[in-house]
Amino acid sequence: MSVSIGELAVRFGCELRGDPGVEVERVATLAEADARSVAFVANPRYRAQLAATRAAVVVLNEASAADCPSAALVADNPHATFARIAAVLHPAPFGAPGVHPSAVIESGAQIDPSAHIAALCVIGAGVVVGARAYIGPQCLLEDGVRVGADVRLVARVTLCRSVEVGERTVIQPGAVIGGDGFGFAQDRGRWLKVPQIGSVRIGPDVEIGANTTIDRGAIEDTLIEEGAKLDNLIQVGHNVRIGAHTALAACVGVSGSTSIGRRCMIGGQVGIGGHLSICDDVMITGCTMVSHSVMRPGVYSGGIPFEEAHTWRRLVGRFKRLEALSTRLKALERRSASAQDLEEDDD
Repeated sequence: MSVSIGELAVRFGCELRGDPGVEVERVATLAEADARSVAFVANPRYRAQLAATRAAVVVLNEASAADCPSAALVADNPHATFARIAAVLHPAPFGAPGVHPSAVIESGAQIDPSAHIAALCVIGAGVVVGARAYIGPQCLLEDGVRVGADVRLVARVTLCRSVEVGERTVIQPGAVIGGDGFGFAQDRGRWLKVPQIGSVRIGPDVEIGANTTIDRGAIEDTLIEEGAKLDNLIQVGHNVRIGAHTALAACVGVSGSTSIGRRCMIGGQVGIGGHLSICDDVMITGCTMVSHSVMRPGVYSGGIPFEEAHTWRRLVGRFKRLEALSTRLKALERRSASAQDLEEDDD
């Protein structure tokens, strides 16, 4: 697909510095771009590459525009503008409307005529698939699933019974939505399974990464709100609520019945305990263990950065001795206080 940079400037509200008739057809990095490519600069660390780029046009901010050797699209948020341009030049593959002959469709399923059902899909009874939805190869939609318009299930996605997926949501390969939560009751030393009778409701414009799992609710539904973004290999427990436009990076684990607010950013490998509340506008850096609720917006960290092995062992040894040192310090404080009391009595 080829588009003029003048059209891109008008469409995305950029200031164009250069020939509006220049045509581009792909996006690329500053280092790899050629005369048909769009590149961008959002991080000052890449300013050095800007002077040598061969890109047809570079998306950047006003501060970087003077250093650009080619045409420039000046934007307040270069990264976001570049993302929108990339979506125009590299649209998602389109599936022609219709049902592949190898798909299995149970009676009572409602498939919009404009939807695409790929090879080896299984569609259960009472399923509703909206307009222009793309159900990729080997997807499984169990009974009662509802998929909104323009949803894209890339491949091998499993939607368990009664799961609801909002419009324009994208779910990457291998994701499992609506499997049973980890619900068991103790009974004389044995575990008794608690039926998981809730479901999962996913809002519009959500993205869920590859091999991520979202458990169905035990009684009420697990809820992923509008615009949330979940990376690959994330575990979301039953009855969790993730607020609108919150983003979770890879390998995050969220235990059951925890509520995460809006516009939060959760770093990779963060572990969040169960039955907690995290308010809106919280950032939690990677590898942090969250063991209590967060009631104030801000940035929170809990992981210890790596060190050389011998230094790490020494630090761990000191950490283990902290309790003994604390006990000794308290004893010294008590002795000091007693001695001070005796001196005051003598006076």
